[in-house]
Amino acid sequence: MKITSEDFGTQSSQALHDMQLQGALALVSGRFTQQRRTVVSQTDGWEEIRRKAEQIKEHTLDHLPDYLEQLEKQVQANGGTVYRAGDAAEACRQVLEICRRHQVRQVVKGKSMVSEEIGLNHYLEETRLEVLETDLGEFIIQLAQEPPFHIIVPAIHKTRQQIARLFQEKLGVPYTEDIAELTAIARRTLREKFLSAGLGISGVNFAVAETGGIVLVENEGNARLSTTAPRVHVALMGMEKVVPRVADLGTFLTLLPRSATGQRFSSYVSWIHGPRRDGDADGPERFYLIILDNGRSKILADREMRATLRCIRCGACLNHCPIYRHAGGYSYGWVYPGPIGSILTPQMVGLKKASPLPFASSLCGACADVCPVRIDIPQILLTLRHRIVRGNAKPLIPRVAEKAAMRGWRFATLHRRWRSLGIKAARPLQAMIARKGWLSKGPFPLSCWTQTRDFPAIAPKTFQEWWSTRRPPR
Repeated sequence: MKITSEDFGTQSSQALHDMQLQGALALVSGRFTQQRRTVVSQTDGWEEIRRKAEQIKEHTLDHLPDYLEQLEKQVQANGGTVYRAGDAAEACRQVLEICRRHQVRQVVKGKSMVSEEIGLNHYLEETRLEVLETDLGEFIIQLAQEPPFHIIVPAIHKTRQQIARLFQEKLGVPYTEDIAELTAIARRTLREKFLSAGLGISGVNFAVAETGGIVLVENEGNARLSTTAPRVHVALMGMEKVVPRVADLGTFLTLLPRSATGQRFSSYVSWIHGPRRDGDADGPERFYLIILDNGRSKILADREMRATLRCIRCGACLNHCPIYRHAGGYSYGWVYPGPIGSILTPQMVGLKKASPLPFASSLCGACADVCPVRIDIPQILLTLRHRIVRGNAKPLIPRVAEKAAMRGWRFATLHRRWRSLGIKAARPLQAMIARKGWLSKGPFPLSCWTQTRDFPAIAPKTFQEWWSTRRPPR
């Protein structure tokens, strides 16, 4: 996926003027936030569970090399094979090598953000392999040749009319807007591929170091079919997804569905321990686990940034973020949108390529309030902003202008008489500017404000003038 994070301003402006997109964002994010609020209120000890998850994640990050080594040994003991990938290119090459080793030409995929991160579909398709997404939302956006719009529901920006036209064009079926019929069309198409594919690819929600098992959480059953029907299963995992013990799973399986979709429990939770054993009814003949770094070691080594690796990809921060709920997923310009994308993308692709993202926040703190593993996203955003301003990355506002504005503010706060005179002089000047529309047509940065909001009128009286007539006697 091409990185366009530098164009956040332009892309978000386009999203704000797309009324269909704004309606979809309001409907879906509103539904998820209400469902989460309801189910959380019915969960005893919710904050204690969050604190426990935070502690487990911090402990794991403190000992991550040890737990990854333990996980690798257990997977091998279960009959699986483990690869370590330093970056996206290496991970893609490893998947292709496995496909060629087993003479696979057709691949089915369960939902995996890591596969999006490394651009796996495009890489495999260039080698003439057939790759099919089996999650319904991912299937839709694959047909549309678009990246995911949301971490959990990747096609929320599509209307049923758009999906109907897409199915008609790409699958050659009659046009229908009936949701049940559209779902049945996708099911028929995918079932054929499940039975004929030689290799299935999945993500990993959690990997247990103690047993070498991986856990997949889903609602459609496609991940279960992708991992059991083909004769080879490849699981792609970010190195931070490991947890120490089976006993830790209960905490995260309580938090994840409630935070993501407002469910008490996901429809399917699959626990996979390597290839099929004697007596098993189904399962692959071979199992491969690819553990991806791709910049995560660098984040781990940074004490101010490492909390980013606690993320369990629930999407709650997106659903509650006022910026994402208006700008949408594509404005962020890479795989990870919303608040988590605003802190993760700059660390993975570089501050220079993603310098607008840490500033794409109101710092309201809603993301931190709902994060199931208590990541202080606003604090990380502030740290990244500081690094952008102090470093070589291009800041959102030139430092010269910022310094001049702060000096002017300092002078005004220290010289009350001059401030009062300035305010009185500004009232008629502002009225004239508003009449002529100069601010909306003016140069940067004034136009950035007035293109999307009204310039506030100066009050008839200053606070000091208002207070002098109301303050109680001494």
